[in-house]
Amino acid sequence: MSSLSPKIQMVKAQRVRTTEDSLAVDLSDGRTVSVPLVWYPRLLQGSSKERNNWRLIAGGEGIHRPDLDEDLSVEGIILGRASAESQASLKRWLESRKEGVRQRRVTRPKSNRHPSRAGRHAARQV
Repeated sequence: MSSLSPKIQMVKAQRVRTTEDSLAVDLSDGRTVSVPLVWYPRLLQGSSKERNNWRLIAGGEGIHRPDLDEDLSVEGIILGRASAESQASLKRWLESRKEGVRQRRVTRPKSNRHPSRAGRHAARQV
């Protein structure tokens, strides 16, 4: 007697692309799955640079974005699962991002400024 349940083959991510409003993942079986970024608020809030800083994890079973502290599973994307992050958690993350930006602005050393820019600014002030 043959089994009616199909063999499940683990599909892995091979390539990831993001636009201003979608996430597309090329899969090892030849498909491309695209989902809206609104499903993943951290990606939606992230800059293009942050969205494009990703790496595959677990041999392609997941996607990690270190700048956004976000991990997505390929299985979840295929099954159409949106982020399960609570609003309270997202709010804390957004506040920590704002605080991080403020701290970087305050603590940025003046010695890192480009010499020619510093000279131009000094000339304008005279």
